[in-house]
Amino acid sequence: PTRDPIERVDVVVLAFDAPAGLLERCVRAAVATSAHSTTGADIAVDVVVVDNGASANERLAGAGVEVVETGSNGGYGGGMNVGIRRALERGADAVALLNDDVIVEPGWLGPLIAALDADADVGAAQPTLLFETGSAAGGDPLVNSTGVELDRAGAGTDRDRGIAAGDLPDEAGDIVAFTGGAVLLHRDFIEDVGMFDQRFFLYYEDVELARRGTRRGWRHRWVPTSRVRHTVSATTDQLGDDVRRLQERNRLWVTAMHGSAGELARGLWLSVRRLGHKPRAVHRRALLHGLAGIPPRLAGRLSGRVRRRRQ
Repeated sequence: PTRDPIERVDVVVLAFDAPAGLLERCVRAAVATSAHSTTGADIAVDVVVVDNGASANERLAGAGVEVVETGSNGGYGGGMNVGIRRALERGADAVALLNDDVIVEPGWLGPLIAALDADADVGAAQPTLLFETGSAAGGDPLVNSTGVELDRAGAGTDRDRGIAAGDLPDEAGDIVAFTGGAVLLHRDFIEDVGMFDQRFFLYYEDVELARRGTRRGWRHRWVPTSRVRHTVSATTDQLGDDVRRLQERNRLWVTAMHGSAGELARGLWLSVRRLGHKPRAVHRRALLHGLAGIPPRLAGRLSGRVRRRRQ
């Protein structure tokens, strides 16, 4: 199958309490983005900043970007959904999502566009995320992520994390899931699969969206010639132990929504084993909250199957 080449991309930056200067650097680099379509035409690139609580209007005065204030912190999924809706309203053919602690490198966008244009069943293209600080011997930057892989218990980890960038393969390849920190989504993918599940608030909503897309026949690609730099956890350190609770809870929810019975059983057993490790109270809350959310998600999965059969 084929589709029209991408001619317009909106870059959505989600801003929440980034350290001084980091949001500004992110937006400056995004604004400087230029790219060409597969037909050789210039791509129209605009930047939309979604303010989840960052005083972005004041910090970005004169930056030449549209700032959308949400009025409250709706988490990653809630904030990004605001930006995605705005981008689609503006006529974007594809939407690039960036955390406010990501700095794009020159030439990052073109290869992602080419990956989406090359195959009509590719809905998402992810760059290589490099750690902003730290390097391998010889000064080679270290890899943060080339996508997300899942183990038999549904736990997600960043592919190639910690290896030298020079050791990565040169060829693009399919990935199980993408990281929401930096990814380009095609409009067709969004309109078919939908947007992020806002109930997750933070963590695993990108994995859930990717798995939802896979179930509908979409593929996701990692593109090595596109690179961005990531200051890890720059805006989530203040959550403390709540990070672990959200990660554990949401892992169980995603598995209930998309995993096999065996994967869900292994995921629950992993959560039970973690009760023996610190912080025990956090693991206990994560398990309880995860268990409480499993029945409605299984019910939603069943009703979705019924609807598809009727169609």
